Amino acid sequence: MESTLKRTLAFGGVAVGLLATALVASPAHADRGHGKPKSKPLAETNFAAKQVAAFWFGEKMANLVNATPYSSETKVAAKHVSTMPKEITDTKPGVVSSSGDKKTTSTSKNVNLPRTTGKVFFIGTDNKPHWCTATALQSLHKNLVATAGHCVYDTVKDKDLMDKWVFVPGYYNGKTPYGIYVGKMAFTHFDYTTYGDGDFDYAFVAVYNGVTPTDAGASGKYESQVYKSKWDAERAKAKLAADKTTAISKLGVVEVNTLSSRAPEVPVTVAEFQAWNKGKDLTGNGPWAPLTSAGAINDRVQPNEYRSDKDSYVSRDGKTLFWRVKQQSGSHEYKYFSRTFKAKAFKGYKVVGAKLTIGLKDVGKLGDNVGGQGLAYNQKVGQPTFVFGYPSGSHPDGNYAFSGKTLKYSYGKTFPATASALKGEALQGIKSSFTGEGASGSAWLYKYNNATRFGYLNGVTIGVSDTDGNNRYDTSVSPYFDGETLAVYKTAAATPSANIV
Repeated sequence: MESTLKRTLAFGGVAVGLLATALVASPAHADRGHGKPKSKPLAETNFAAKQVAAFWFGEKMANLVNATPYSSETKVAAKHVSTMPKEITDTKPGVVSSSGDKKTTSTSKNVNLPRTTGKVFFIGTDNKPHWCTATALQSLHKNLVATAGHCVYDTVKDKDLMDKWVFVPGYYNGKTPYGIYVGKMAFTHFDYTTYGDGDFDYAFVAVYNGVTPTDAGASGKYESQVYKSKWDAERAKAKLAADKTTAISKLGVVEVNTLSSRAPEVPVTVAEFQAWNKGKDLTGNGPWAPLTSAGAINDRVQPNEYRSDKDSYVSRDGKTLFWRVKQQSGSHEYKYFSRTFKAKAFKGYKVVGAKLTIGLKDVGKLGDNVGGQGLAYNQKVGQPTFVFGYPSGSHPDGNYAFSGKTLKYSYGKTFPATASALKGEALQGIKSSFTGEGASGSAWLYKYNNATRFGYLNGVTIGVSDTDGNNRYDTSVSPYFDGETLAVYKTAAATPSANIV
C-alpha cells in the first residue's frame, strides 16, 4: 500500500482525482445488517498506551508532524439518487444529547469551530504515519471518538486495526492543545469489518485519558539478541514492528560477529575490532584482545588510492582502515597505509533501532477537556448540516485549495446517495468543496449551535466526488446514521475510561 492511498472517482467514464467516492444509481437494496458491533483492542494495557504516546511525542513529535493524509482507492461513475431505501426512511428519528445541550443564542456572523474535532494519527499497513479527521462524542465515560471506519480498520490489505492510534482534538499546525488520547478499544459494524460494506464505514473508539509530555524525551539505541540467520532476524524485526506495546522505530537488520574459540578466523569490520580492543591504537602493534588479530600494515598505498582529505578513514565495506602520516621529505607530502582485521567469530544478525522514552502527565478525560457532540440517527435526508474536517490535497485540476493544517468547514443540505464501488447502497451526500485527502472522518453536525459549538453527529465523510465533471470536487458522502449506528455507539459508549499515568 502506498503512503497516501487514493479514493478516486470518475464521472461519465472520466477519472477524477484524490479520495473520490462516487454516487451511482441505486440498485435494489439488500437487507441491512443487524446492528452487530465488533470490538477489538487498540492498546490493551497501560504500558502499551504509554509506548504509543511516547512514539508520537518523541523526537520533537516528528512522527506526528510528518504524518500524511490517509485514504483508499476506488474509481466509479457518479450521479445522485432521488430517495433513500424505504427500510431506512420508515424508522423513528432520535438523538443522543451533546454535552452542550442548553438554550443559547449567538449574534456572531462567523462560524465558531468546534473544539471537539481533531485528527486521528496511526501507522498504516505501509508502516508509515497517517492521519484522518475525527470528533469527540458525548458518552457516559467522556472518552469516545467517532471517525470513518477505514481510519481505524484496514479493509484493503490485511483486515486489521491500524497501529499506534491516537486522537488529537483541536489539532492545528503541529499543536496538541488538549493533549493526545491513545485509542483503547475500537468498535465497528460487523458488516464493515467483515464485508467492507460502505453503508457502515464508521467507527467509535474509546480512548484513555489524555496526556502531555513533561520533558523533551530521549531516543536511545535498541539492539536485539544475535540471530544465526538473516531470515530469523528479519522475522524478529517484523514481529517487533507489529508489537503495539513498543515505541521502537527506525528498525533495521545488521550483520554482526560474535567471538568464539570454536569459530573459524574470519575478516571483521574496523568497528567490531575497535569494540573488542577499546582504547587501542589500530595503527600500532597491540597487544590485541584474545581471538582477534590485526593484519600486516600495507605501506604501499598509492596517493591516488587514498579516498579522503582526512588523516584516516574506513572503507565503504567497513573492513579496511586507511591512514596517512606527514613526511618531512620525499616526493609526496604524505605516506599512506592500510590494514585489515580478523577474529575467530561466528557471523550473526541483530535487529537495531531507536527506542523512545518520554515523561507524561495526565490531563484528564476527553469529554472534560473539549466536551462531546451528540449523536443523531434516523433523521430525514435534506437537513442543513455543517461538515468540519481537515481537507488536504488537490482538486482533479491540480488546484490545492486546502493544506490539511487547520480545521475547515462546509455547509449544505444532505441528499440520498450511493457508491457501488464502496458497497454503499444507502449513503447520504452533501455539497462540499472539500478535497479528499484528510477529509476522511470529517464530522457532519446536524443542528450545530454556533454559540455552544455543539450539535449532533449525523455522518462522517468516507469520500468525495466531482459529480459534474468539471475537475473540481463538489460532493462529500457519508454512511446514513440509523439504528444500526446507534447500536454500535451504545456498545462503545459503555467502555470505561482509564489513566495512562
